[in-house]
Amino acid sequence: MGSDDQVVLRGRDRELTVLRRALADARDGRGGGLVVLGEPGSGRTALLAAARAEADRFTIRSARGVAAERHLRHSGLLQLLPEPADLPADPLALGCAVHAALAAAAPLLCLVDDADLLDAGSRDALAFAARRLSGSGVLVLFAAGSPLDGLPGLWLEPLGAEAGAQVLADHGVAEPAPDLLDLASGNPLALTELAAAPRIPPQSRLRRAVRDRLAALGPGAREIALMAALDDWLEVDTLVRATERSGVDLRALEEAREAGFVRLDGDHVLATSPLLQALVREEAPLADRRATHTLLLSVLDPRRHRLRCTWHRAALAGSADPKLAGELLESASEFWLAGRPRRARALLRQARPLARDTSLRGVADLLQGSLEMREGMPAVASQTLLVAANQLAGSQRDHALTALMLAGEASCVAGDYVRYYAIADRAQQLRRPDDSPRTRLILDHFAGMSDAFRGRHDRAAAPLRRVVGLGGVLDEPVAKIWASQAAYTLGDAARAHELAVGAVTAAGSRGTTAVVPWALVYVAVSELLLDRHSAALSSALEGLRMARTIGQPNSAVDHLTILALEASLRGDRDTAQARLDAAAHEVATRGLGRPGALSTWASACVDLAEDRPEDALDRFRLMAAGTGRVHPGIRAMATPNFVEAAARCGQHVKAAKALAPYEDWARSTGCDVRMALSHRCRALLGEPDADEHFETAIELHRASQTALELAKTELFYAHRLRRNRKARAARELLRDALKIFQRYDAPRWAERTTAELRAAGESVPGCAKPGGLTPQQMQIARLVAEGATNREIAAQLVISHRTVDHHLRNIFARLGIRSRVELAARYR
Repeated sequence: MGSDDQVVLRGRDRELTVLRRALADARDGRGGGLVVLGEPGSGRTALLAAARAEADRFTIRSARGVAAERHLRHSGLLQLLPEPADLPADPLALGCAVHAALAAAAPLLCLVDDADLLDAGSRDALAFAARRLSGSGVLVLFAAGSPLDGLPGLWLEPLGAEAGAQVLADHGVAEPAPDLLDLASGNPLALTELAAAPRIPPQSRLRRAVRDRLAALGPGAREIALMAALDDWLEVDTLVRATERSGVDLRALEEAREAGFVRLDGDHVLATSPLLQALVREEAPLADRRATHTLLLSVLDPRRHRLRCTWHRAALAGSADPKLAGELLESASEFWLAGRPRRARALLRQARPLARDTSLRGVADLLQGSLEMREGMPAVASQTLLVAANQLAGSQRDHALTALMLAGEASCVAGDYVRYYAIADRAQQLRRPDDSPRTRLILDHFAGMSDAFRGRHDRAAAPLRRVVGLGGVLDEPVAKIWASQAAYTLGDAARAHELAVGAVTAAGSRGTTAVVPWALVYVAVSELLLDRHSAALSSALEGLRMARTIGQPNSAVDHLTILALEASLRGDRDTAQARLDAAAHEVATRGLGRPGALSTWASACVDLAEDRPEDALDRFRLMAAGTGRVHPGIRAMATPNFVEAAARCGQHVKAAKALAPYEDWARSTGCDVRMALSHRCRALLGEPDADEHFETAIELHRASQTALELAKTELFYAHRLRRNRKARAARELLRDALKIFQRYDAPRWAERTTAELRAAGESVPGCAKPGGLTPQQMQIARLVAEGATNREIAAQLVISHRTVDHHLRNIFARLGIRSRVELAARYR
């Protein structure tokens, strides 16, 4: 909130627009009613206050529902009518009287907060009047938890991460803890109260609001609300059996639903939000919670509802129980792999007090570290996983090796390669002659990647090839991801892509959704290495969507930085910057070293596209070796761009020094893509045989079908040819390069090529563009056809509104159409 005379709302632009339009209509004699709908704390009252601030030249009257008065006849109307006469007892006559009284006071704004706590007569009469105010200058705004029949509703969705962070910043929390936004579930009032305390205080406004609403319910409705709060997946038939056993009238379900505590989803009765679920659970007395757990346990089928029975038994357990702890941990792991981390964390919390022996604590730490790696700080995850490995080493060697492998991955994400090398060395000490294929894969992966990161590519090749081979045999999705990493490091992008896609498929068949965003990282980066930008864009966007959906913010950052790199390789500064900005906060606050290095590389690529090699070189200095907090793999992959920047700045010695290990890597893998870039780098260093290097690079680009890098090489070579008075040969290369840059929607590179063509003596009237749409334009066209607004398109593709507008203008021009309707008709 801002000052007393100005209402500042975060993330509610759409809702404010609707309110302003309703006020404008009422000023013009087209009044009516509108219900602002949402759970307690969602900002309903704040929106009514915003409407009050906007309502110049209106008379304003207000009323608020109070739980203690909901059974007092006409108590709500007495707050609104300035001279309450004898109000008719007949409902129809009462509605007509209220309508006449409101219409006579136009222009009038009526603000009715907590409308579902009004007495029924007042609520019904006001709704009756509001439905008949369309020809008046009166607007009645209700704030409620459930709709009012016949009146339009304005639903308040949970705030997104950006708006939630702004709310916390408004209340002095500049860098929120990783789980704070998740705990608040996008509820603005919860965010303001969590800004001052790690839990929502007992006497907070939000708790009082929930407490009042619970008190207003009948005993049966309260019990049904508690059942939904204690069981995440309560089927209607289970609820029926529970109510029959407890003597609750099933009609109380409708009361709980109308009060906003539960919702019907197919044949399930669910809490309306995780936040409200938690508050209902916490507000219930311990005896009531235990009684409800016991009731639900008595009506669930132990075979059909194994996981839920374990949950309810654990809630009733009072001391260490290794068997129950093991069941809880197994269930928690299943929920985590199924993409339900909130439920997994809840089960893990229940299991810890029951798990006393070392092995069970190790399993708990293995799961905790896995969750932390995707949701929290990788450095913390790595330490947790190392503790797990120690605890599991004596009893569950396979689990211990998995913990070590994940600890190594977490160290890579954090950019701590000193720790990674120590973990790799420790893992090798566990090698045995009779190791299983999965164990051999883990140990060979450590050996090969450790050597590759240290620049020992000849030594790395053999173990990495064994990993690739094992990945093709093993069905486990994670094994295929590790094998895809190995293939990518070996320069076999096609095999890396095949294995990563196989991991996605295997995860789908097993229901292990949690690993899909991780697998899609390697699908996308292998597609980028193959210069398949359209496919990489689609894969990374899907990875981003899935990561956000299942609550993996660190995986979302991985995909955001890949999307930024894709845009930067095309020289699209606006798109790259929008994606880097979206990732920057998480990179900084969670210690995400690998995405941070990728971000630096992406920014440098934009600088190079815009012909600013000095700026690019400054960025690459941030990736200098020896800090222990960099990503050697990304630094190696960025070498061609570093050489380009350094050569342009006249720093040939530094460029040659960086190029030598890259050439070793390219030769050891035999990768045409990297060999082509290696030859281009040699040519850029201005060596006597530069022409031969350029020509070899072009042949290798064509053989590997990497068109965008081919076009860049042709541009660089053409520049050299023109300077050497070979303008005709230069023009041939430049014409081909220009077509490719236009096809890839690389405008900065196209502009540079056009300038070079003109310098080579060719008249270029303008950047004539091919008739087809670019990959990003295709994405936008399809979203328009699905009915998405520009704001929704920008959010989904992580680009600016300005970029969407720019692309839409170009789409209309290329397709010869004039409207979104025509575009939708073409792409449906």
